[in-house]
Amino acid sequence: MSEESNQEGVGARLKRLRIERGFSQRDLSSPGVSYAYISRIEAGARTPSVKALRKLSQKLGVSAEFLETGRDIRDVDDRELRLADAELELRLGEASGEPEKKLKKVLDESLAAGDTGSAQRARIAIGLAAVQRGRHLEAVEGLEAVVGGEAQGPPPHLRPDLYTTLGQSYVALGAADRAVALFERCLTQVQELVPEDSAVQIRYATFLSYALSDAGEYERAAEVVREALSRLDDKTDPYTRVRLYWSLGRLSALEGRSSESLDYIRKAIALLQVTDDTLMLARAYLLAAGVELRERKADDAREHLALGERLLGLKPERLDLGMLRIGQSRLAELDGDATRAVELARDALAVLGDFHGDSQGAAVHALARGLAAQDDATGAVDAYRRAVDLMSLHGRNTDAGEAALEWANLLQRHGRSDEAEAILRRAYDLGVDAETASRTS
Repeated sequence: MSEESNQEGVGARLKRLRIERGFSQRDLSSPGVSYAYISRIEAGARTPSVKALRKLSQKLGVSAEFLETGRDIRDVDDRELRLADAELELRLGEASGEPEKKLKKVLDESLAAGDTGSAQRARIAIGLAAVQRGRHLEAVEGLEAVVGGEAQGPPPHLRPDLYTTLGQSYVALGAADRAVALFERCLTQVQELVPEDSAVQIRYATFLSYALSDAGEYERAAEVVREALSRLDDKTDPYTRVRLYWSLGRLSALEGRSSESLDYIRKAIALLQVTDDTLMLARAYLLAAGVELRERKADDAREHLALGERLLGLKPERLDLGMLRIGQSRLAELDGDATRAVELARDALAVLGDFHGDSQGAAVHALARGLAAQDDATGAVDAYRRAVDLMSLHGRNTDAGEAALEWANLLQRHGRSDEAEAILRRAYDLGVDAETASRTS
């Protein structure tokens, strides 16, 4: 744009453009932007509002940026601005669906213009938005197009949100093995590309350990975490330590080592309390409550569930809300309120929908406990069967064994000893030992 146009005031520029295009002030006027208002802008007596700039620029066939400043922006810059605006709306929890519409429009424009950078960024944002709404299959399709596309995805150390979200969606769809392969590849790449960045390496090691534990490969998961722990030093930031404590706490919980799990979770909570990451702190409280409920520590679990619920806020993610409802259901059952336990478990299942199979298993397990407490043996037996199948499928053998043991005990109480014996054998196969079985029978 010329130096002259940059030196013009907005009023002079408006007048020049209007005359060049053969418009009168009345021609440019519209509801909220009267010809008298336009006259005062041109005279320098008024500064146009954002709304007025948009309306006037549309009629003059220029951008609002050019009308206001004399500087125009390239199409690619315009797309980048709209991308940033839609991404911000998503981060702020915009639930209207408008951000996705904007992103898809930018994607179409970018593809038509051959702007691969903006197209890639739009695809990533659309994939992340799909996960927010629980549409994991759609997210996988979109994010895989970025990771495996012709332009190849960005390096994993530059866009960890892309790769971690894709891996988590694989797990939610019951494909933990694909998540393992993805995170193994990411970990190898960051070790080669940024060997000095221990934080990003530990981040991928943590997610790899999650995926391995979801696949039932607990020994390999522990090995990955131990190797990551060996890279810690005095300069390691607190949040990186949180990731490792979290991973160790989660792994210990999955293997039924409740005391050890709580030790690690408490360390993570202590570090998170001095950060601004309230979401991770809320999740840590929910994880701690889950371990405490297994130990039947109702008061401790109640406190942690309340803290977690408060930190999750008014618009929690579906998985977080589902885990909260599962914990609240287990607590209601411990408190002797079977009806409330059943209601909360069913609410958890409704929130989780068709995804997060391992969490669905936990929700059905909570439902089984509530139905058993209501003395609904038929409903409880069916729920226990579904819970054991789901948790076994997703590598949650300790939890599946616990549910199978409760199922066998329920059958025993109702005089169905032959059926109970078969289920008890299944509990043993899942890792329940004879001491535990005799203590809970």
